[in-house]
Amino acid sequence: MTAQTVVGFVVAAVIVALVIWFRVRGKNRPIRSNGFGILLPVIIVPVMFGFSIQSLMHIPGQPFHIPAFWEILCAALLGIGLGSIMLYHTGYEKREDGLIYSKPNKNFKYVIIAVVAIRIALSQYFKTLDYTEFTVLTMVMAFVYIFIWRIGSFLKFRRVSAG
Repeated sequence: MTAQTVVGFVVAAVIVALVIWFRVRGKNRPIRSNGFGILLPVIIVPVMFGFSIQSLMHIPGQPFHIPAFWEILCAALLGIGLGSIMLYHTGYEKREDGLIYSKPNKNFKYVIIAVVAIRIALSQYFKTLDYTEFTVLTMVMAFVYIFIWRIGSFLKFRRVSAG
């Protein structure tokens, strides 16, 4: 196992822990500012990915090329699947105080762990790809599932707040 793989596992574990921690912490706090905080990752992730792509384009001795269309399509479809699973397990409820809270879901921590495990398993499977291609495909998949999850969550929130 390479150092890069270990770092990947550590980063994945930290991300899972943070997501679970924010969900547990957030279930006792109402969602503020008309739910626009839900959309924050949709704004931040493309900026971060833009910087990452810029970095990938300037790796000495490593040519940068965009993956094939079918590979990008497969990454996007996988992102749609993962985003749909995350969205299905995300819900909101209006409580007695008139404020909207994240609906508790006992399975959410297992879903997030499964999503990360699937991503890690696929990353091990596709290690034969060029580093830049693999990174771009991972970013496409992540962006699509974050986009679907967060936009869908925002729409669910708005539905609960209107009703």
